Amino acid sequence: MVSLAALVIPLLALWLWWPVRLMPRRARLMAAVATAALGCTPALLLVLLREGTVEYRTLAYLQVPGGWVLALLLMLAVFIVLRDGLWALAAVARREDWKQRLHAPLLTAGALALAGLLSAWGVANALRPPEVHERTLRLPGLPTGLEGLRVAVLADIHASPINNARYVQTIVDRTLEARPDLIVLPGDMVDGDVDSGRANVAPLAQLKARYGVWAAPGNHEYYSGYDAWMAEFRRLGLNLLENRMQLIDVQGARLALSGIGDPAYGRLSRQNTDPSVAEGVPPDIDTVARQAKEAGAQYHLLLAHQPKTARDNAAHGVGLQLSGHTHGGLILGMDQWLVAPANDGFVRGEYEVGAMKLFVSAGAGLWAGFAVRLGVPASIDLLVLRGA
Repeated sequence: MVSLAALVIPLLALWLWWPVRLMPRRARLMAAVATAALGCTPALLLVLLREGTVEYRTLAYLQVPGGWVLALLLMLAVFIVLRDGLWALAAVARREDWKQRLHAPLLTAGALALAGLLSAWGVANALRPPEVHERTLRLPGLPTGLEGLRVAVLADIHASPINNARYVQTIVDRTLEARPDLIVLPGDMVDGDVDSGRANVAPLAQLKARYGVWAAPGNHEYYSGYDAWMAEFRRLGLNLLENRMQLIDVQGARLALSGIGDPAYGRLSRQNTDPSVAEGVPPDIDTVARQAKEAGAQYHLLLAHQPKTARDNAAHGVGLQLSGHTHGGLILGMDQWLVAPANDGFVRGEYEVGAMKLFVSAGAGLWAGFAVRLGVPASIDLLVLRGA
């Protein structure tokens, strides 16, 4: 990924500035070099993160402006395609006046400034703690005892020096005020190692609900030292579902609540007990489906961090899958043409997957490396279950 960025970003910078013929060649070259250097900083931060040469406490703060840079580059890429597409049409129509206007320095500089302002607004939105969003889910085959069950979904908190203890405390307070019956955390609770993140995730110990607080791992748990974080979550009182099913009696209805591992299993992390050995568990829907069947469950609710596993999970008798991972697509437009295709077409909200309902949360936080939201706010999702 870093190597690809080092190749693509300079080409994008050159494409942005070189057609602006009214600028001197030296000025265009200097503008392209400056844009490329700025654009490559997020890739450099990823290298520092991977190599562990800078403490995460410091690096997390540098990643936030890095996300601003990435959003700026995405917007500039869209601008370039539109600008030069229109320029090509003007060339076909032999409109020299429009060709000059489209490649005028003022237009390109203006687009750069506008993209920078929009990206900064997106960063401000991303750093704002989420509100509670209540919605009703209509579920075929829902047992009578589960009618009206209130499920709080706290996906993708990404507790870190950015989403710090104050941020997480706000999530906890707002969740408890909504009075859920059940609280679930479908992965990506943290970023960074336990030593740098213990204080930031600590408020999760205050979460309480009638039918418990349950968590399943996400890909960032695997990146951040899986075994150490699972031990910390247990210390905080979270009930972990690692390829495990728990049968819960809800007003006489037998609810199978399960969670599976993440497809990120197998990735190595410098935070692992042995950095050369993978930690955690791979996703195992077969095991939890069998456990639910053997327990005589009437309904199966599954926590699976990545929604792209939904079609396979639906074939195993799951009634409702709760996921995160996509952050809702982050930016309107990008959500559908970039994020959804990378996640088997799922990005946020409700989906019918065979006989199963899938709900994908927009997330209660964000990874510091791309903390940008435009038109897709963070969310504490309070789901009220109703029969179809």
